[in-house]
Parts: sequence; structure tokens; C-alpha cells
Amino acid sequence: MKVLVPVKRVIDYNVKPRVKPDQTGVDLANVKMSMNPFCEIAVEEAVRLKEKGVASEIVVVSIGVTQAQETLRTALAMGADRGILVTAEGDVEPLAVAKILKAVVDEEQPGMVLLGKQAIDNDNNQTGQMLAALLDWPQGTFASEVVVEDGKVNVTREIDGGLQTLALEGPAVITTDLRLNEPRYASLPNIMKAKKKPIDTKEAASFGVDIAPRLSVVKVTEPPAREAGEKVEDVATLVSKLKAAGAI
Repeated sequence: MKVLVPVKRVIDYNVKPRVKPDQTGVDLANVKMSMNPFCEIAVEEAVRLKEKGVASEIVVVSIGVTQAQETLRTALAMGADRGILVTAEGDVEPLAVAKILKAVVDEEQPGMVLLGKQAIDNDNNQTGQMLAALLDWPQGTFASEVVVEDGKVNVTREIDGGLQTLALEGPAVITTDLRLNEPRYASLPNIMKAKKKPIDTKEAASFGVDIAPRLSVVKVTEPPAREAGEKVEDVATLVSKLKAAGAI
């Protein structure tokens, strides 16, 4: 079974984002970029499926600027077999991403699409669901466990009442949650091997998908600074202050 794993290049999660002076967005100049953490989990799960003999090939795809090749190389170093870069300038909204991914799926014919449930830069949490709708495939979102057996994909997901297990008939779209696994670090030998693995480059326009933005950003601002705490002398004073604030 071929597994397709979309990955996204985002600001590294250890870096504090800076808002542009004109408040039109986040400043990306001279900022460390890396693979979206949820995408890392998806790549790791695909590699584990391959190690179990379930997956025969792992294809990673990224949509964005040319520098996204670095993100694909990271995925290849983790164990993916080949990559596809769909070049596009500017922000590509989830619907356009889903339409491009559908075109890639039509070409590659994978048995499973495994992707992160959301990206940490915009937190949209829409691409997986939109892709499943466009493909008319079953979907398992927020997966905390994925088991493939007897031609079915059993996806365990966390819900308000506990855990829910879905039995999906493949092919299927699965989005990964944080507790699915812990991604491995790419070793130096695998990083060197990844440089020799193929990456196909295509333009977004070649898929005939309109990637023009449908949404406009009014203003981006930093969250207000946290107010300093206050020390109290004893528990009685603490309780009285909490009562005055309406906390208890």
C-alpha cells in the first residue's frame, strides 16, 4: 500500500513569532523554519506502517515556496521514499491545498493519505476533512492510534466521552493527533541518504487549481502581556481576594 503524507513548512515551534510593523501578518524574515509538528507525527506513523510491512512506499508532498524542499528532505531522512514539491507563492488556503492534494492523489493512487490534523501557523484544521470530501473517501480525524488489519483501517480517536474506534474501508484519509506517536530524529547517515532521494517539482498552476485567496486578513496583533501576579501573606487573604474577584 502506498501512503501519501502531506507536510507543511512553518515557523519552528521553539521560535516566538513576530508581528510585522504594519500588522498585515507574521514576519518570516530570518526566522528558523521547520516541519509542522503534526506533519512530523504523520511521517513517523507512515514509517512505522512501512516497518510493519503494511506500507510499501511513502510519498511526501509539500505545497509552498522552493525552500520547502528542506522540509521534504527532513521527511525523506525520517524514512520516506520520495517527495513532491508543488511550488506556489504566498499563503495557500486550506481549500486550495485540498484541491491540489486531490490532484496529486489522482496521479499517485495511494491507499491512504496520512496528514497532520492542523498546522501550528494558522490552526485551521480543515485540509484533511476537505480532502476526504473531495475524494469521497472515509476519514478518521484526530487519530491517537492507527491499526491496519484485514483490509480495514481502525482509527482510535479521543472524544469527550473517552475513546472512539472507527473501522474504515480503504482508501482513507487520516489526520494525526499529538498522542499518536513521538517522531524519531533523523540520523546523520539517513540525512546523507535523503540527499539522493528524488523530489519532483511541479507548479500549482499545472493542476488547474485556483489558489487565489478567498479570505483577507484585517489585522494581526500580538496577545496582551500577562499581568504580574500578587503575593499574599496568608490563606485567609488569598480567599478574600478570590471572593472579591468572583473566582469562588
